[in-house]
Amino acid sequence: MKIFVTGATGFVGSAVVRELRQAGHQVLGLARSDAGAQSLLAAGAKAYRGQLEDLEGLRRAADESDGVIHTGFNHDFSKFKENSELDRKVIETLGSALGTARPLVITSAIGVLPPGAEVTEETRPPSPSPNPRAASEEAARALMERGARISIVRLPPSVHGDGDHGFVPTLIKIAREKKASAFIGSGTNRWPAVHRLDAAHAFKLALDQAAHGTYYHAVAEAGVAFREIAEVIGRHLNVPVISKTPEEAAAHFTWFAHFAALNVVASSKQTQATLRWRPTQPGLIADLDRPAYFTA
Repeated sequence: MKIFVTGATGFVGSAVVRELRQAGHQVLGLARSDAGAQSLLAAGAKAYRGQLEDLEGLRRAADESDGVIHTGFNHDFSKFKENSELDRKVIETLGSALGTARPLVITSAIGVLPPGAEVTEETRPPSPSPNPRAASEEAARALMERGARISIVRLPPSVHGDGDHGFVPTLIKIAREKKASAFIGSGTNRWPAVHRLDAAHAFKLALDQAAHGTYYHAVAEAGVAFREIAEVIGRHLNVPVISKTPEEAAAHFTWFAHFAALNVVASSKQTQATLRWRPTQPGLIADLDRPAYFTA
């Protein structure tokens, strides 16, 4: 099949492109730059020059494809609500172009689900949701009601591996700047995690399934204690590992305090059973406990 991939040059999307090419699919990847287009060509894919804001361009690319995997998202958290609403429009555009016969796999986040208790594939974000990122699932559900062949892959807070520029590198940067690796309270709040290569395989399997209205959790570890993450960072940076009160955490972590306090345990039992998905890559602590994460 010919598959259009948004975010095709990104941390997860580039791994998805590799998965699809290894499975024999043709890939058309969205590229915002000449360098991105060249990286796609080197991976055996074709490049479609454009950006997420170009909805008409996305519609044309989807029109000429047999299916779409949407991993693109602008992670500028200073414009989080604006970017989440753009994602709503992108999903509506892609779904409308594909109709009811061709599959669309979109990306959501475990963080949109209620914190505290274990969440499963059947758990839904609160409505209305205080998290702007829930716009992606709201758009997907609207398409489902119109009969679209759409699947939702939820990613955990930590998608880790070589080239990671997400939440864990942010914690490392903060620890370097503050000369301390911190956790909040007892540090027992937990982050689900997955290696980028395992996540990419889940996207490919979701596309193969081409189910109507199915939710998947690309989660290899249901919940890693935040204190364990902080301890590995502290050891590698040779800085103290300290506890912060919620009030102190706001000053220490600044804009990241909400994510540092995140406490979610996420099951992927249904995903593993339905897709026969078996994570095989290293876990978060083993992956983090390597020099590669700490090279400046």
